[in-house]
Order: sequence, then structure tokens, then C-alpha cells
Amino acid sequence: MSDAPQPAGADPDVAPYLQLGPEAVLAAVEGAGYRCDGRLLALNSYENRVYQVGLEDAEPVVAKFYRPRRWSDAQILEEHRFTQDLAELEIPVVAPIADAEGGTLHRHGPFRFALYPRRGGRAPDLEDPAQLEQFGRFLGRIHAFGAVRPFVHRPALTVEGFGEESRAFLLENGFIPRDLEPAYGTLTEDLLRRVRGCFERAGDVRVLRLHGDCHPGNILWTAEGPHIVDFDDARNGPAVQDLWMFLSGDRAFMTARLADLLEGYTRFYEFDPRELHLIEALRTLRMLHYAAWIARRWNDPAFPRAFPWFAAPRYWEEHILSLREQAALMDEPPLAWA
Repeated sequence: MSDAPQPAGADPDVAPYLQLGPEAVLAAVEGAGYRCDGRLLALNSYENRVYQVGLEDAEPVVAKFYRPRRWSDAQILEEHRFTQDLAELEIPVVAPIADAEGGTLHRHGPFRFALYPRRGGRAPDLEDPAQLEQFGRFLGRIHAFGAVRPFVHRPALTVEGFGEESRAFLLENGFIPRDLEPAYGTLTEDLLRRVRGCFERAGDVRVLRLHGDCHPGNILWTAEGPHIVDFDDARNGPAVQDLWMFLSGDRAFMTARLADLLEGYTRFYEFDPRELHLIEALRTLRMLHYAAWIARRWNDPAFPRAFPWFAAPRYWEEHILSLREQAALMDEPPLAWA
């Protein structure tokens, strides 16, 4: 795949980003009522475009320019309201800055954008029981509020959306090397059957508002504790979706880390142990969804630069091997939690 295909279903919204030069970013922020000092730093983001913008006589702000047509205004504002409500509960999420009228979603040319306070920090130490317990407490509080009512406009995490649609997109649009297509097709068909089996074993678990992409990279740790950032993928789903990404390694290590997280979590929200059946199923869905996400964005020049390995047959060979491991893991008993 050195000459990557340009599938009909690929991202149609690349062109507007070509207009988002430094002058446009600064003009957008100044149009929202801020006086910029000319300093501009592009931050690590591919789905959207995110910049740290220096201000005169004030702390820098972070400007997030949304990928056109990915979310509706209603979906963006629903996420903003959720994070603002959490911040008002003194949960350390980074919520958008509201203007004098209470607005959080701004426009400049073809773009919608939001402004956030700058927050620093380091990655959490996943081997530190105290940090995991503290983070578990905040996550339990987020879920306790998230369970009050569901998102109305934002989507749900489903096997169809993350699994079946991802599989179909990759198979139908020429991203998988032809000699590996049969193996990928049969394997992923079997994987999705196993994923559904995991959901059947879990039963009718509760669905609530989630962070949705709660991995360690979205937790910034400071001396005072964590900042929880980037609710861009917030959606309805099972609570364990926000927990399992902190669990990796061998079974004993994951069991210990799960106990640390839930020690804090269950002080504020009850955890249903049936959801432990979903951990490897959700991990599998994320692997499928992640590969399809890169493929859907391949026409965006930022993606081939950031993920050059995606175009190599070796990536797909290793991806298939990793998926085969997931098939075995989904047949094992769930992690234990006393």
C-alpha cells in the first residue's frame, strides 16, 4: 500500500484545514475577544486541530478547531455542557471557556472552535496504587453524574458502529493487502461473534454518559492530582469503557490495577461486576475502530505523515496477529474482583 488508495468514503473535509494557517488561528481567537501576542504552538492532535495561543497579559489558551461535519452543533454543545457541569461539581475536568453570554462554541470562516484553559501535567503512573485509587474516585463521580440522564444527541458505543462498520470500511475500500484480505475477513467475522458473546454474558448492563476515550494520555497528573482532558469522544456506553484502558499486561497485573481503580471508584458509584465480561470485547472493538479511523482520514495529509506504518503490509500482518490474540482472550474467564 505504498500508493495508498483514495476510497470514496474517505474524509471529505480536508480542504478547509488548508485554510487554517497561523493568521487564521490568531484571527479566530482575537475575534472571540482575546488579544493575542503572536505566540502559537500546534499541539498533538489529528482528529481536530489544536493550538496553544499566547495572550497579552494573560495565560495562554488552547484553541480547538473541530473537524468539519464530524459532530453537529448539538453534539458539540452537549459535550461542552457535560464537562461544564462536571467542573461545577469540582471534578477536575478541563471544560471550555464560556464567553460573556455563556457561549462556548465559536465560528471563524468555515470553522467551529472552542477555547480552553491551558493545563499541564505528566502521564499517570499506572503502577502507583494511590494514583489509580485517586483517579478511580474522580471517575466514579463522573459516572455518578453521567448516570443521571443519557446523552440525547451524542451516539452510543455499539458493536455495529465500532466493529461491523469498521470491518466493512476496511474490506470495501482497499486498505488491507489483497493477500491478507481473506485472513482478515474470516478472523474479524469470528471476532465480532465472540464480542457479541461477551455482551450476552454480561447481560443488560447499565448505559451512561462516558468520557469515551479515557486512556492515560488524556490524564494530566500534577502535584495536586489529575486533570481529565479531551471529552471529544464522549458518548453513551457501559461504565467499564472508561476503566479498561488503564488495564494492560498479564492477568495478575491487570487484576491488581483493577482493584486499585475500583477501590476509589466504588466510593462514589456502584460497579456492576458483570461488566468485566466486556473488557476484552471493548479492547477488540477499539482495535478495529482505530484502524478504520486512520483509514477514513487517510486523505488528510496529517495522517500519512503521522502514521506512515499504516501503509505497510507489516502493519496488517501484526494487526491480524494482535486480533488473533484477542480471540483467545475473549474465551478466558473475566478478571476477578472481590
